[in-house]
Amino acid sequence: MLLASIDIGTNSTRYLLAEVTDCTVETIKSGLITTRLGQGINGGELLPEAMERTIIAIEQFLTEIKPLQPRELLAVATSAVRDAVNQEEFLQRVQQRTGITVQVLSGEAEAAASYRGVLAGLAVEASTTMVLDVGGGSTEMIWPVGQGIEFVSLPAGAVRMTEGGHSEEQIKQLLLPTLQRVRSSQGQKRSLVAVGGTATTLAAMSLGLAKYRPELVHGHYLPYVEVVRLLDVLEAAGYEGRKNIVGLQPERADIIIAGATLVKIALEVLQLKGLTISESDILQGLVVTMYQKLSK
Repeated sequence: MLLASIDIGTNSTRYLLAEVTDCTVETIKSGLITTRLGQGINGGELLPEAMERTIIAIEQFLTEIKPLQPRELLAVATSAVRDAVNQEEFLQRVQQRTGITVQVLSGEAEAAASYRGVLAGLAVEASTTMVLDVGGGSTEMIWPVGQGIEFVSLPAGAVRMTEGGHSEEQIKQLLLPTLQRVRSSQGQKRSLVAVGGTATTLAAMSLGLAKYRPELVHGHYLPYVEVVRLLDVLEAAGYEGRKNIVGLQPERADIIIAGATLVKIALEVLQLKGLTISESDILQGLVVTMYQKLSK
């Protein structure tokens, strides 16, 4: 079943066109544009220029998606739109310009979709795996408890922390209560999978990828000591220097330190030696959900 999803995030806007069956999500086409919809996110309002960049990206994606006629397309928005006082204005503008209706996900729904995406694309032990989704505006944590799953969404994304000038200690205080819950509920046997642009960028930097290769990033194991090393490199390079680091998109040079700090803190508090990176995330989770509904 050919299905498409669009994720309107705080830092980037992405799409996936995939052939979905019972057990697999096969990517046909995908794309990403850094739109920084969350520019000025701590002011609580989506800026006109940021909305325009994002709508242009959606229009471009639709020119790539529509000729292939997917059975269904689902577009969702996350933290930046979720928290914006002018959310309705943005949604109306998207509807008028593109004809699509955007669904604004709650933090819990965002977390659930990311979790489904990881399970659909990565062979992990669900009963001991926590998923960490470091976004631009928020960070989601998903972990198993008994026969169920716990979801938490925190307003601590890479863009939000950068624009707010948050120190490492301030970021830690935002994450600590949830991470302590995870540690106490999961016991000693636990592993961490990270999704989102921060995680995949750290993997690309570690692998020295001048050209991004998702097949190498997906499933890559990143030791804690390597996360620390990369953070040291990023901080020493300075903003302009970071634009030239292999594996790091120049558009992410301003927010990558905050994002990497979030990952580092998670590993420290959970007392883990490293984490696995997943390319399969919310976009895959959305098409899996569509497939399940349509199959019924």
